[in-house]
Amino acid sequence: MTALRYVYAVCRPFRSALQAQLTGVAGAPPKQLTHHGLVAVVSSVPEADFAEGPLRAHLEDLDWLTVTARAHQQVIDALTAVTTPLPLRLATVFRDDSGVRTMMEAREEDFRRVLDRLEGRVEWGVKVYVDREPAEAAEPAEPGPPEHGAGSGRDYLRRRRMQTRAHEDVWQRATEFSGRLHETLSAFAEDSRLHAPQSAALSTASGQNVLNAAYLVPRADSEEFVELVDREKDDVPGIRVELTGPWAAYSFTAEFAEETGVER
Repeated sequence: MTALRYVYAVCRPFRSALQAQLTGVAGAPPKQLTHHGLVAVVSSVPEADFAEGPLRAHLEDLDWLTVTARAHQQVIDALTAVTTPLPLRLATVFRDDSGVRTMMEAREEDFRRVLDRLEGRVEWGVKVYVDREPAEAAEPAEPGPPEHGAGSGRDYLRRRRMQTRAHEDVWQRATEFSGRLHETLSAFAEDSRLHAPQSAALSTASGQNVLNAAYLVPRADSEEFVELVDREKDDVPGIRVELTGPWAAYSFTAEFAEETGVER
């Protein structure tokens, strides 16, 4: 069976060894491919799954995509622990080692420039969510206004107006808090990115996403950044802050996001 080359990331040579039992996409262990002082971290994947046609079909298969993305991220996380990787997009595949080297040579200047900027830095993610008001969450949902009694109808409308105002109030507080938090964290970080809020339908997190931001922070300053987030958290009912990381700097390597598919 013919094997293709799956590329996870490009980085500078590193001394620390990756985990001995580390496996990547399709269960293959990653290896280093050196070219002009840069390293591409690659593994072999079967052409039957990663050639252009099969790969296109697999990318529509959510289960396959989930397993592949998890294996891809496992390698990136291992690299982030020992060096500063420039991660390439999921399913970046080349015909052979020669194709990988050709890509590295063509983009050598870009890779070096971005790696210089990212060296010794990691990405932290911060999200702010608006949860339902406690009073609203505790009260059983009513399918509609009562059908009998003017008083009960007025009571229903009054409760609905109070719930709406309470939701608007917590949403405004969350928006103002998110703005202050982003300003504070951006001043500390070397760079930041605001992403579109996550859809509640696609997210496993509870509540509605108000802030979805990424921050580029020197690895040595990460502990101080985490403490800063903790200090800035408000004890406001209905507002929740989520911190994730440290990650490879995905949000700051967007220019390499199109390196996807099989290169001939």
